Amino acid sequence: MTAPDGATAGTVLVLNCGSSSIKFQLIHPDTAESVAHGLIERIGEPEGRIVFHHTTGTEESLGPIADHRAGLRVVLDMVEGLGRSLHEAGIVAVGHRLVHGGGLFYAPTLIDDAVVHAVAELSALAPLHNPANVIGMEVARAVLPDIPHVGVFDTAFFHDLPAAAATYAIDREIAAAHGIRRYGFHGTSHEYVSRRAAQFLGREYSDLDQIVFHLGNGASAAAIAGGHPIDTSMGLTPLEGLAMGTRCGDVDPGVLMHLKRSAGMDVEAIDDMLNHSSGLKGLCGVNDFRALHRLVEEGSADAKLAYDVYVHRIRKYLGAYMIELGGVDVIVFTGGVGENNADVRWDALAGLERFGIAVDRVANKAHESGERCISTPESEVRVLVIPTNEELAIARAADALAKSLSC
Repeated sequence: MTAPDGATAGTVLVLNCGSSSIKFQLIHPDTAESVAHGLIERIGEPEGRIVFHHTTGTEESLGPIADHRAGLRVVLDMVEGLGRSLHEAGIVAVGHRLVHGGGLFYAPTLIDDAVVHAVAELSALAPLHNPANVIGMEVARAVLPDIPHVGVFDTAFFHDLPAAAATYAIDREIAAAHGIRRYGFHGTSHEYVSRRAAQFLGREYSDLDQIVFHLGNGASAAAIAGGHPIDTSMGLTPLEGLAMGTRCGDVDPGVLMHLKRSAGMDVEAIDDMLNHSSGLKGLCGVNDFRALHRLVEEGSADAKLAYDVYVHRIRKYLGAYMIELGGVDVIVFTGGVGENNADVRWDALAGLERFGIAVDRVANKAHESGERCISTPESEVRVLVIPTNEELAIARAADALAKSLSC
């Protein structure tokens, strides 16, 4: 498991602490070379899973991981096991993916005690993610106190949304007092993927109008005009918008009051339902697309409806964003589902030839990875699959800030 001598020098350690998982990568920001990466998932469940990819192979193990602190300790031990102690590994910065920056943070930010406290205070806006982000910062800063820790915020890309898109039609004084606006999420992914799409096509970023679908267990859409986002599906929290793995996406706010009055559910119970047992899981009992497709093949009406709701919501946002943009040059799919599920891509864009959108069935079904075009040569709108690499984007942002501090 020992890396070649010097392999970790000049790297950035990227930490992405999710609600029940930790992703990490040790990466050279200049060359995009990954020295090691891994995933710890099912934190807090009876049997967690650890996957570690490094220069000499892949290791996988199962076992209980009590909480995020225990999981981070495993991550740091694995990185240290690459050959040197963490303090001698040549890591130049730690980049933290932070979900909600509220109105405070919209650029890569050097993490200090005040930033940790502020992110914790914003947990009400991202209760699944910010608490885990806080633990990640606390543990990593304690273990690596002498190198810069940089926060890169999911909300940053959407900070300058047009006011008409960012504003909710509620009492303006209440909204101002409580920081209520559309913040948007997956911004690091949307920006990275949309820039890569322009490079893939050999076009200027500023010349393209794009719609990007980041489809994973969390899912979001973004309309990007000439490199500037003009709308996105997630809102004050990551709960709004597309149907997701366990999250409801768009729902009539009256449903919430109805559940309180008719079902006697309190705020915590409603919040838990909307975040943890809605979306695909709420409709058919599973939130993994492999399991969903098996249920559909077995004839499950609930699974078929869940799939149809998922695709319907994508098509609804596609149509809305095409109108907002006044036409679209490129549609991009990314994320675990967007990159790997040909059925979702096909069904989301089926029958749209009159709008200049035509997917090539063979190209779409091809078992390929990497950046690729799946539209027909005749399609006026290019349809691309661009794997996201949030870790690389975070590593480069952290490295740039670290270098600026040393100047």
